[in-house]
Amino acid sequence: MNKKIAVLGAGAIGGSVSADLTDAGLDVTVIDQWPEHVEVMREKGLHVQMPDLDLKTPPLRAHHLCELASLRTTFDIVLLIVKSYDTRWMCELIKPYLKSDGIFVGAQNSMNNETICSIIGRERVVGCCVELSAEIFTPGFIQRNTPRKGTWFAVGELDGSVTPRAEEVRDIFAHVAVTEVTPNIEGTKWTKLIANCMTMGPFGLLGLKNAETKKLPGVIELSVGLGKEAMAVGEALGYGVEPVFGLSSDDFAGSDDQVLVTAMKTLLEHVGPRSRTAPIQDHIKGRKSEMEYINGLVSRRARELGIPTPFNDAVTEIARMIDDGEIEMGRPNYELLQAKIAELV
Repeated sequence: MNKKIAVLGAGAIGGSVSADLTDAGLDVTVIDQWPEHVEVMREKGLHVQMPDLDLKTPPLRAHHLCELASLRTTFDIVLLIVKSYDTRWMCELIKPYLKSDGIFVGAQNSMNNETICSIIGRERVVGCCVELSAEIFTPGFIQRNTPRKGTWFAVGELDGSVTPRAEEVRDIFAHVAVTEVTPNIEGTKWTKLIANCMTMGPFGLLGLKNAETKKLPGVIELSVGLGKEAMAVGEALGYGVEPVFGLSSDDFAGSDDQVLVTAMKTLLEHVGPRSRTAPIQDHIKGRKSEMEYINGLVSRRARELGIPTPFNDAVTEIARMIDDGEIEMGRPNYELLQAKIAELV
């Protein structure tokens, strides 16, 4: 392949993708907003430590955001790998540098394709659902918790068709993860959102590792409550539950509770016991979390539909309080969460 690929956003997930595509010999340009990280990538490359591989790339073609205008190039494929709250302005930034017949892929959490299409144009967008756990706190160094064979991506056209370009995107991501083409990418993304609500939700308020949080009394039941609300909202919006994380339709057979627990436990097994969910990583870095676009999205859509979602409402409110500095992230928030849910039910 001689396609020119831009990775816009080279944090833990984007950096992992950039390293794997570079390692595969693809033509990759990396653009990021962390100055020190960009300098290390262009001088030394990326060091990605996986459970089964210690990957060190050569220096990357890495650029600061402010250098984009001077590149004087266009890209065949743009992979957007940033927080959901950065979607709109990042799309506007990169739009002039995507070829008229190029492909734009938002490899993100949450449901951002509507926003992306409004800026980039629906005809250039291929959807993507990502399961990859990684952390970055030091410029140029990423701790990736899921190895390539234990990482899962799905891609698909927004209209459900299976096209050569969707298969091309699948083949690109196959260097990073076990990747499949799905005829229902939006349903797949909502199913991943359900799993995120169940884990990022309670886990992302406490500052604990996943293995510590899942031992708390009642946490599985609480997570199922979050998931059932998200599932109900998704069904009202027309999103069917799709097998995710490489699971089969048989794995997703059974009651709603069984399906939700299967999705949650599979996700936690894949990311491993040493991992910390993304909102905790953001908090350590002094950054706003993405919870507004996970549990918060469920709450907003539920209000529009008249569906009560006390579990997700409570998570969203406590996450806001943490982001606004009203309370500290920590173990006591578990009791606060339970109390708020009790008030709202």
